[in-house]
Amino acid sequence: MGIGSYHEPVLAAEVLQLLVRMPGVYVDGTLGGGGHSLAILEELERKGFLADSFLIGIDQDDHALKAASEKLSGFSGSTAIIKGNFSAIAAIVRKISAERHFTDSVAGILLDLGVSSAQIDTPERGFSYMRSGPLDMRMDPEAESSAADLVNTLSERELVTLFFRYGEEPRSRSIARGIIDYREKHGSILRTEELAEIIRLREARPDRAIKTLSRVFQALRVEVNRELEVLEQVLADGASLLSAQGRLAVISYHSLEDRMVKSFFTAQSSSDWGPRGVGLTEPLKKAEFAVVTRKPVASGQQELSLNPRSRSAKLRVLEKLA
Repeated sequence: MGIGSYHEPVLAAEVLQLLVRMPGVYVDGTLGGGGHSLAILEELERKGFLADSFLIGIDQDDHALKAASEKLSGFSGSTAIIKGNFSAIAAIVRKISAERHFTDSVAGILLDLGVSSAQIDTPERGFSYMRSGPLDMRMDPEAESSAADLVNTLSERELVTLFFRYGEEPRSRSIARGIIDYREKHGSILRTEELAEIIRLREARPDRAIKTLSRVFQALRVEVNRELEVLEQVLADGASLLSAQGRLAVISYHSLEDRMVKSFFTAQSSSDWGPRGVGLTEPLKKAEFAVVTRKPVASGQQELSLNPRSRSAKLRVLEKLA
């Protein structure tokens, strides 16, 4: 299998500035090729924090874990690389903390959501409509259901709901009908190029085809990997793990993720003033968190020129109050 390369980590300088502020345990919940983790470890070393710090890297992709292990080999005494889904972040941190005799609370957590460049660039993983490969899209290759399973078993109504909910695709009905017609005439849809051609035939305007393809493939990927479900879990558990002044940094790439992150951060940073009209001078419960980034941080022009895939990245940061 030809494995794609891992590109430079997105918003790395901004992540370091906003996340690495004190010694302690740091968690990279989306380890990928280890780019962000290496930058964090180097920043901890530069600031003189490394001796009192430790990094836990989590990923469910065997190829990512191998690449990250090689990249972080120079910091092997200060890292633990774990195979798993970041939805289990609390259990993983507790396990490593018990083994290493750390506190359960962490100084910083990074979540770089979405699919990696290496996964997109590897045709056999089936993430991209631009490359011929099996219709797979599993971030964990050992997961049970693939994108092909969904495309070939869901009803027309279920496909419409999927494409509209997770892809926000306005032509969901037409595309779902095209998939059903293809299944009835030709059988199973097993290749990325087969699905891409069905979508193109249902898009009357060629100039809109790329966006339509992106939205449909996104919807399938989100469902295959239960991305929004596990994001909801990791946001709650991640925030609960933070020490005083610890921070949770999240990089999102599409509006569904970003809205969920923004909503969670807003809720966590809001005090409870009780029912309207009570006239309290103090809230019933003060907020335990504060939003560090009132507006999401985006890539600058220099990064965009070097890595066009960073154009949709949005970084938001939440801090646990003392």
